[in-house]
Amino acid sequence: MKIKSTKKHRSKDKFTIKQDYEYAGEDFWNWSIWIESTNSGLDKIDNVIYNLHYTFPNPVVTIKTRDDQFRLNAGGWGTFVIYAHINFKDDTILELEHELELEYPE
Repeated sequence: MKIKSTKKHRSKDKFTIKQDYEYAGEDFWNWSIWIESTNSGLDKIDNVIYNLHYTFPNPVVTIKTRDDQFRLNAGGWGTFVIYAHINFKDDTILELEHELELEYPE
């Protein structure tokens, strides 16, 4: 099997992972992550592959929806590092990581 070589994406646009969460009770949070960038930056993305903690039933999730900034909605009880592979329409990639932060309400 031949592995396709990948080129790193180079752009003036900045790309970061943002998150939101809500405590649901009983040590469980509903959370979401998405890609933050300019509209022109988001338009360059074909899809985003999120790699979650291995304990998730489906730890590798591909999101193709540009309308909500490639948002992934999920839930769980703990924090971990999320890895994102942004696949651009020009066949380049950008790899990002984000430490999921969850806090109890005050």
